[in-house]
Amino acid sequence: MKYVPGRTNAEGAARQRPSSVTPEHADTKHMDTKNGDLKHGDIGAERGTRARVARLILEHGPVTAAALGERLGLTPAAVRRHLDALLADGMIEPRTAGPYGRRGRGRPAKMFTITDAGRSAFVHAYDDLAGSALRFLAERMGGEAVSEFARAQVSGLVGMLEAVMREVPAEQRIRVLAEALSAEGYAASASKTGSGGEQLCQHHCPVAHVAAAFPQLCEAETEAFARLLGTPVQRLATIANGDGVCTTHVSSHALAERRVRVPEPSTSISTSKESGR
Repeated sequence: MKYVPGRTNAEGAARQRPSSVTPEHADTKHMDTKNGDLKHGDIGAERGTRARVARLILEHGPVTAAALGERLGLTPAAVRRHLDALLADGMIEPRTAGPYGRRGRGRPAKMFTITDAGRSAFVHAYDDLAGSALRFLAERMGGEAVSEFARAQVSGLVGMLEAVMREVPAEQRIRVLAEALSAEGYAASASKTGSGGEQLCQHHCPVAHVAAAFPQLCEAETEAFARLLGTPVQRLATIANGDGVCTTHVSSHALAERRVRVPEPSTSISTSKESGR
């Protein structure tokens, strides 16, 4: 079942802009982000590898050139060539590693992250159609109809995973959810947090442009996460709002269970007062 409006795989369009061409006449090439191949005329392995570099930066950025080379089996010179091309096209941007990313003395490592333009290369071609359909629905039937539509769409994910989650230990559910989201094109990952909880990150959102106009899509998704994981969750950031990653904090199951077990405040004092009247 489809999870979101339109296609839910990771295919999109990658725009390459020659420096001698103005934006309105820029050449457009298509990227298959699932297998990392650029499709437009005579495309060789060079562009296929560059697409894989862009995809890794999208999923794992900020990331260093050395880490990219290790993952792809490329020499430092080859990695630098692809990074320079992506930088020139405005698909990625450099970022200096913070103090926690430094090891030993010397210059801090330079890391690379995806830009808005780079992220747009992975956006679905059906954005405009989906947005128009939701605007029509909102105008004719109101905002609640959009919310119902969003919940109906996300029900596909719930239906697919609900039975699975009942068989999976609580501490493994977020990993299963991240894998399911990645299969739908959301490039999701899960990690522990210092507070004992967990964090679910979606490095790509196929419907980010639509969700920017209709936050009901994000709200329905968050509700579905809480239902599937069986613990409170809180959305901290979204790509739709301009953040680099959709980030959801997932409360610790142990902490959630302790909160449930807290007894109700005693009413014995008020009861005794009433009986003494």
